[in-house]
Amino acid sequence: MTSVVFVFEIHQPHRLRRNFFWENKIFKRAKKEELFNYYFDNAVNKEVFERACKKCYFPSNQILLDLIDKYKREKKQVKVSFSLSGVFLEQCERFNKDLLESFKQLAETDCVEFLNQTHYHSLASLYPEKEEFIEQVKMHQQIMRDLLNCMPKVFENTELLYNNAIARTIEKLGYKGIFTEGAERILRGKSPNYLYTPKGCKKIMVLLRNYKLTDDIGFRFSARWWSEWPLTADKYASWLAATSGQCINIFPDYETFGEHQWPETGIHEFLKHLPKEILKRQNLYMATPSEVIEKYAPVGEIDVPEPGGTVSWADLERDASCWLGNTLQWAYYTNIRRLEPLVKEADDKEFLKIWRCFQTSDHLYYMFTSGGAPGEVHSYFNPFSSPADGFVTAQSAIIDFENRVRLAVIAANEPFLFYTGLGEKCFTGTMALSLKGFAKNLRKISMKSLEFHNSHGDFEKWAENSLYDKTLAEQLRKIRLSKLKGEKLRKSIVKVVNERFSELSMQMQTVTKYF
Repeated sequence: MTSVVFVFEIHQPHRLRRNFFWENKIFKRAKKEELFNYYFDNAVNKEVFERACKKCYFPSNQILLDLIDKYKREKKQVKVSFSLSGVFLEQCERFNKDLLESFKQLAETDCVEFLNQTHYHSLASLYPEKEEFIEQVKMHQQIMRDLLNCMPKVFENTELLYNNAIARTIEKLGYKGIFTEGAERILRGKSPNYLYTPKGCKKIMVLLRNYKLTDDIGFRFSARWWSEWPLTADKYASWLAATSGQCINIFPDYETFGEHQWPETGIHEFLKHLPKEILKRQNLYMATPSEVIEKYAPVGEIDVPEPGGTVSWADLERDASCWLGNTLQWAYYTNIRRLEPLVKEADDKEFLKIWRCFQTSDHLYYMFTSGGAPGEVHSYFNPFSSPADGFVTAQSAIIDFENRVRLAVIAANEPFLFYTGLGEKCFTGTMALSLKGFAKNLRKISMKSLEFHNSHGDFEKWAENSLYDKTLAEQLRKIRLSKLKGEKLRKSIVKVVNERFSELSMQMQTVTKYF
């Protein structure tokens, strides 16, 4: 028998305030605890969320709960899966806890599997360094445990973004399966309806979305120009029954059921009757991704090289150009990435959360400038009047945010790089981009590095030439001339730097009162 695997993607971003730039919000004074609401439009987010609840989430969840209950004692049961972004779950907690309770009920049926993804639905998997990607994956693991009491074993990256490097990273994190798009260019004549092994991996398996059968529901269900309209549950189930393979992975946006395809189209009736039509076919049954992985062996290898080969489910190209295909997108993306070391050096939970919300892929999606059918789809989801307007808003917000972080940590013009001696091989890998980061690193660098830089006057030179702080430079020069060694030297330098940071921070608060 062939396994039919339904996975429903649910994501709602924290949308930016659309008039952030045009209403001259940039560089206004605001308390740090007010910054999230300063950048993100909770009124619009709540409005969109509540509309989706009414039209899609609640009615569709109830249909699935009723179907699962109806077939729970049958030999073939109704089984589905969900991939919920962390920011969607945050909005459940904030805007409608009853919806969260509905998902808990689904989780408790033992007929629903939940997948893992990046908490912020970001492009962090494409960053050259994978630390931020891994942190967001672990954040999502935690919220799934906390809110739904489940430990996902299968991973779906943002918008099915995938390459060999992503697969290797996810395998190292202990996952047994990862989803991506069944695009022809990575299949090379193979069928998407089988399990495969990622190139360079030993344990994890790749499950491929059958995009043609998925799009029949997601994009063509209500299209009267379509030769197969109207699409009935019986007709669709007959297509599934005629499809060969181990597993047929149908992976639409959940909002298809009531939000993108309105209830008036009959989409909820379709969802209500489809499982019955599937289960009455002798060669079909419904399964979760983990069950498929347990049942079948991979039939081959999928090779998706990282440079230029990344695949996704977006647009006709099915690559990363949906988010990184033009100069506007690359400029915003570059700003986001450049901020990572500074934000993490700030060691501030609120700054880190806001920076990660800026990473959500939707902000880049709205900057898509190509035309044709993909352009129409992007325009449908875009809350801004144009891609340029989306860029102006997002870029203004991230520049405003960067300015506040730099003020808070007392950023330097150039980073301080810690060495243990002369030459590139002596670089420790540690650097400081701000006075706050400098103070933190002084406590943990090796004594060899500390004494090397102190003896060469490097600390005072950096303070004067990069921080433009002659007061601190003079204090550090006096310590150097004192000929202190060992931990007494470290203690003296740390004390001076911490006191200077506190002094400057107090001065800044006095002058600005707010950021």
